[in-house]
Amino acid sequence: MALISAFEPEIAVLRNRLVNPKIHQIIGREFVAGELSGTPVLLFSSGVSMVNAAMTTQLALVHFDIEGIVVSGVAGGADPALSIGDIVVPTKWGQYMEMAFARQTDNGYDLPPFLSSDFPNFGMMHTLNIGVFEELSGQGKSRFWFPVDSNYLAAAKRAAKTVKLANTDVEGRELNHKPAVHIGGGGVTGTAFVDNKDFRKWAHSTFDARVLDMETGAIAQVAEANGVSFLAFRALSDLAGGESGDNQFDIFMSLAGGNLADLLETFLNELK
Repeated sequence: MALISAFEPEIAVLRNRLVNPKIHQIIGREFVAGELSGTPVLLFSSGVSMVNAAMTTQLALVHFDIEGIVVSGVAGGADPALSIGDIVVPTKWGQYMEMAFARQTDNGYDLPPFLSSDFPNFGMMHTLNIGVFEELSGQGKSRFWFPVDSNYLAAAKRAAKTVKLANTDVEGRELNHKPAVHIGGGGVTGTAFVDNKDFRKWAHSTFDARVLDMETGAIAQVAEANGVSFLAFRALSDLAGGESGDNQFDIFMSLAGGNLADLLETFLNELK
C-alpha cells in the first residue's frame, strides 16, 4: 500500500509509527518501506503540486510492487457545512483547473467554437475535461471524474464509525467543535492555493466539491492509468477563504496529522 502525503509536516506522524522502516532513495526522492497496523506500506511525500504528485507517484509504481494508493493530508474546505479539522473522504476526484480562458465579448466570456464545457464558468475561466484536445483529434475520450475504489471506500465508511478524533493539538490549541469524518461528494485538484470565498463558493456549487487541493486529482489519474486502487483522506486545515478571519492553514497542521494517522490505521485494519 502506497501512503502519500504532499510534504514533510503531513508525513511526520506516519513516519514515526512505521515498524521496521527501510529508506530507499530514487533520483533524489525518499521512499520509506515498513509496516503500519500490520500492513506492508510504502510511505513517501509527493511534493506540492500536480506535476510533482503525478511524477512521484508514477516513480513509485515503476520501482515498487504497489497494489493500492491512499493519499493522506490537509486541504482547503469548500463545503460550508464542514469545519476546520473535519476529514473528508470524497467518492470522486476531478482536475477543475484544466481550463480555457475565454475571450470577453458583448455576450460575456465565449469559448472558441471547437471547445465546450460541462460546467458553469467562473468569469473567463471555463473548466475542460481531461483529454479534451486528444478527443478532438480522435486520440481518446475526455473525462472529468476519477472515482475512488469501492472496497477502499467501504472500509473508510466502517473506519469512520469507530475512529476517535482529537480536537486539541500538541500545543494545547483547541477547536471549538469536535471534528468528524465525512464520506461522499467530490474533491477537486488544481494548480492554485485557494483563499478566495467567491471561488470557493463556485467550486462547491459547480462540482459538489467538499475539498480543494493541489495533488490528489493527479494521483487519482495516475492510479487509474496503472490499474491501481485509490482513495484519499483530506483533513481541512483551512476553509479556502471561507473563514471570517485570516487563513488558518498552518495552525492546526499537527492536529490534522495525528487525526489522519489514527483514521488511516483504523482504515487499514478494516481493509483486512
